[in-house]
Amino acid sequence: MLAGVGKRVRVDGEDRVELERIVGAASSEVRMVERARIVLCAAEGLTVTAIAERVGCGEKTVKKWRGRYARAGIEGLRDAPRPGPPLTHGPQTRALLIAKACTRPPATPEGARQERWTYAQLGAAVGMSGSQAHAILARAAIKPHLTEYWIMSDFSKPELEERCSQVCGLYVDPPSNVLVVSIDEKTAIQAKAPTKPDTPPAPGRPARREHEYTRNGTQCLFAALKVHLGEVLAMASKTRNRWDLIRFLDHLDAEIAIVADQQIVAITDNLSTRGTQEVRDWLKAHPRWSFQFTPTHASWLNQVEIFFAILVRRQRQARSGACTSRPHTSPPRPAFVAALTERQLRPHMATARRGT
Repeated sequence: MLAGVGKRVRVDGEDRVELERIVGAASSEVRMVERARIVLCAAEGLTVTAIAERVGCGEKTVKKWRGRYARAGIEGLRDAPRPGPPLTHGPQTRALLIAKACTRPPATPEGARQERWTYAQLGAAVGMSGSQAHAILARAAIKPHLTEYWIMSDFSKPELEERCSQVCGLYVDPPSNVLVVSIDEKTAIQAKAPTKPDTPPAPGRPARREHEYTRNGTQCLFAALKVHLGEVLAMASKTRNRWDLIRFLDHLDAEIAIVADQQIVAITDNLSTRGTQEVRDWLKAHPRWSFQFTPTHASWLNQVEIFFAILVRRQRQARSGACTSRPHTSPPRPAFVAALTERQLRPHMATARRGT
């Protein structure tokens, strides 16, 4: 054997592909990556010393895994079964544990419904400790403490792109003599009042407010953004049912001047109040109005959501004004909307490149 040349390990094509996959995969165990690198270096004919320096391990480690691969292939790179006493819980007990973990737990003695098992409950149900139940279920890749949520949306439907294009088209290039408004409501606006008066700022000291507060109910805020003018019309309401929506539409219809042959397209989401018979009757009685719905669960296309985000952010930053009673929540919001509209909001022309 030539100096500087080690014992070459023969690695066939399939093994090489698998070893390279192990080395390149981010999910591979560190120990398996190290062993795969040792075998690949040995296949190049490197010496034990050179392999140890390249991989960053000891020479005994190189000799061990090089020899294990030469005798058993890739399977030889895996950890051998460790000695020890036989399993305390046999296959039947383990299968029962897995079966219970994949079912809903029974109701409590008081009749309350339980959503998920705890490991202690599962262990007690099959006669083992909670830690043993955890270990067995972990090896079976079962996680009773986790819940993944799914939702039915329009994202997988072929007409999604067309519906999104309809909304974006109204933003970018609306038809002539068409006013585009974006409407929605902000719900559960809390009326809070500090328990003590605020302390004004002083040199070297910011304004101070008591952390504790009292709740004075909640309020909803309906808003309509004139997309190409940057103007917002708003209305406060205690609820957001179909009658509140019709009342808001009446408010908009009265505030927006009538222009000859002008149509008003209101971009809105798919909330159930939009499709009620009363709202459909209102649209028939007001022919200049029509709705353009965003796809299901795509209300982020509705530009008035940007306005709500600005409003909430500004209110959090300002923290001004205390709502000492529930009716007090109505006047400040439209007033704040008017001030924000006058000082900040500007129409924004969206642009898009073909093919994006």
